[in-house]
Amino acid sequence: MAGDETDGRGPGWTDPGCPVARTADLVGDRWSLLIIRDAMDGARSFTDFQQRTGIARNILSERLRKLTAHGLLTQVDAPSGRRRLYALTEAGKDLFPVIVTLRQWGERHAFEEGEPHSVLVDDDGARVPVLLPTSADGSPLTSDTTSVRRPT
Repeated sequence: MAGDETDGRGPGWTDPGCPVARTADLVGDRWSLLIIRDAMDGARSFTDFQQRTGIARNILSERLRKLTAHGLLTQVDAPSGRRRLYALTEAGKDLFPVIVTLRQWGERHAFEEGEPHSVLVDDDGARVPVLLPTSADGSPLTSDTTSVRRPT
């Protein structure tokens, strides 16, 4: 699988020069994104992640290992000292806008009008506004107003 260890030295990237491809190799599968989502929502233990996602234990073990190996999660001792818990690293926390954008796309395109779904709210209970990329002057950016510059 793309992004898995290929020769013991590191990941085999799908497209080594593309940040989108590298990110997809690290977190682009369904389970990894849901684990990151749940970690952002307070899941800490193996059991938390398993109960929230319904993921098979062997797949969860592999995804947690991969996310930890690539620095998105870290293991910490539980206050009781009886088990290890998972916590987001700064790199994992940096995925917050990605998760919010995926959520907001899903709200617009993955539900029928009026179909109930969860909503993301801030500390005051207000719905999180739509995230949109903007240029340096504040104007909205789209796929029509941007291009990729590849290294020469």
